[in-house]
Amino acid sequence: MSFQARLDKLLAGKNVRQNLPRKVLIQASVDNKEALISECGALATWTPPESTGRSPADTLMVRHPKSEHKIDWSAANNIPLEPKTFDMMVTDAFKTLGASKKVYSCDKVVGADVSYALPVKTVSNFALTQVFVDNMFRPVPKNIAKSVFADRPFTILVLPYDKFDPKRYKGKVRIDPRIDGTSTMAIAMDFDRRIGVCYGSAYCGSVKKTLFTVMNYILPEEGVLPIHCSANEGKKGDIALLLGLSGTGKTTLSADASRALLGDDEHGWSDKGTANFENGCYAKLIDLNPKKEPEIHKACFHKANYLNHGAIIENAMMYPTGEFDLFDDRFTPNSRGSYPLKALTNIKKSSKGGHPSTILFLTADANGVLPPVSKLTKEQAMFWFIMGYTSKLAGTETGVTEPKSAFSRFFGAPFMPRHPDDYASLLGKKLDEHETDVYLINTGWSGGPYGVGSRMDIMLTRAMVSAAINGKLAKVKFKKDPLFKVMVPTTCPGVKDSKVLWPENTWKDKKAYKARAKKLAADFQAQWKKAYAGKGIDPAIAKECPGK
Repeated sequence: MSFQARLDKLLAGKNVRQNLPRKVLIQASVDNKEALISECGALATWTPPESTGRSPADTLMVRHPKSEHKIDWSAANNIPLEPKTFDMMVTDAFKTLGASKKVYSCDKVVGADVSYALPVKTVSNFALTQVFVDNMFRPVPKNIAKSVFADRPFTILVLPYDKFDPKRYKGKVRIDPRIDGTSTMAIAMDFDRRIGVCYGSAYCGSVKKTLFTVMNYILPEEGVLPIHCSANEGKKGDIALLLGLSGTGKTTLSADASRALLGDDEHGWSDKGTANFENGCYAKLIDLNPKKEPEIHKACFHKANYLNHGAIIENAMMYPTGEFDLFDDRFTPNSRGSYPLKALTNIKKSSKGGHPSTILFLTADANGVLPPVSKLTKEQAMFWFIMGYTSKLAGTETGVTEPKSAFSRFFGAPFMPRHPDDYASLLGKKLDEHETDVYLINTGWSGGPYGVGSRMDIMLTRAMVSAAINGKLAKVKFKKDPLFKVMVPTTCPGVKDSKVLWPENTWKDKKAYKARAKKLAADFQAQWKKAYAGKGIDPAIAKECPGK
C-alpha cells in the first residue's frame, strides 16, 4: 500500500480530528494533560530530559541513489538513512497513530510568499503539537495553486512521546550512549517522497526545524536563498536581515518596536524580495528580562484567558502559583516560548518585504576579541557567511572547560543539507544585484573572554544595530583590523564611548588580548583548511580568512 493510501486510511478513522479550531486544540491539550494553564494563561509543558533540545545525532536524511548528489554527505550533520529503514519508521508511525485514542491532523503552509509556499500536513497523537503548528506555520492561502510546490506537499508524522523498539532497529540506527543501546527516537526526512517522521522527540523545535531543513533543500533549485535569519522593516520600507546561531540574539534584536517584524528565524530571499517562512516565533526564555526584551516577554506572558492566549512555555521553571522563574535553569537552559506573530506589537502582517538593504551577521564571541561592530566587503561577507562563527561556552558540553570556537556554515549548518556553493553562490549573486550592506555584530564578550570579561550590554548592541540598519554607520570612518581584516568604525552613532569599538581597548592585559586574538585567527585558518580547502571556492573569499 502506498504512503498516500495509508495516510488516507488513517485520516478516515473515527479517532482522527482534522483541522480543529485553535481554541479546540488548546482545550484538548489541557484536557489530555499535555499542558498546564499558567497564571498568565499561557500553556506550560515539560519534556523528558532527552527532549529538552534538538537531537542532531538522531536527525536523519534518506539517501536515494538518484538524488544523493544534491546533499553534502561530508557534512557532519547530514546523516544518511537507508530507504528501507525509513519505510520501517513510517510503518511504525502509522501503526502507533492507528492505535492512538486521538489523532490530530492539520493543514498549513510554510512560506509567506505564495509563489513558493510549501503545503504541509502534520499528523500527530498529541494536541499540543498542533497548537505549536498553529503558532508557527501559516494558514493555507486561497491561491495556493500558484505555488511551485502546490502539487508537491510535505507530510510529517509526529509522535512525541512514543519510542521505537530498539530490537527492531538494532544495527540500523545509532547506539545512544545515554541509554547504552540502540536509539529509540528519530527525526527523519525523505526529501524525494516528501515525508517526515518525528518519533520519540517531544521537543517542539524538532517539528519546526524539520520543515526548515526541507525548505533549505528544495528552495535553491527554485532560485530562492533560504536563510536562518530574522527580518524586520523600517518605516521607509527598508528591510534588514539578522543572521546568527542560537544564543546570538536574532530573536531579541529583531523584536524592535520601531520596526515592523517579518519574522524571527527563517526567511527566503527570492527575485521578488524577502518573505518569512513562519507565522510565529520560538524564542529562548532563559534570563529573559522584561525591561530589556519587552516584546518577547509580553508575547509569552501577557495575561489572557488560556483559550485566547495560546503561547506555549516549554521547559521553564514554574511555581505552584503558576508563575515562571526564567532565571532558573536547573531543568534546562534551553527553555522556549512559542507564540504567534500577532502577539507582538509591531509586525508586518504579510510577512513579506523588498530586498534587504542591510544584513547583519551575529556572533557571540566568547573570546572577547572581535569588534562589537564592523563592516564587511562582499568577499568578507561571503567568507563569514560560509564560516558561520560563534562560540561554545564552558559547561555547555562535557569536556568544554573554556570557550571553544564553533563554526556552523551559513549560520545554520544542521539545517543546510545541500553543498556549500548552492547557498554561497546565491548570496553572492544577490549581494551584487542589490548592493546590500553587510555588518558583523559581536553580541559576545568584551574586556576579556568568558569568565573574565562581561557580555556586551544589550542596549549598547541595540545602538550599534540601529546605526547599521538606519544607514548612519555607513557614513563614518573605518579602520581595518590587521588580524581579522574587517573594517572597524572609529565612531558609532548612539555609542558615547568610542573606545569600546576596538576590543583591545577594553582589555586590561594587552598581551593576553593579542594571544587570544591570534588563537581565534588560528581556529579560523584550521577550520577553513579542514572544511573548504580544495573545494573550488573563489581565492578572493579565501584570502579574507583571519591571520597575517
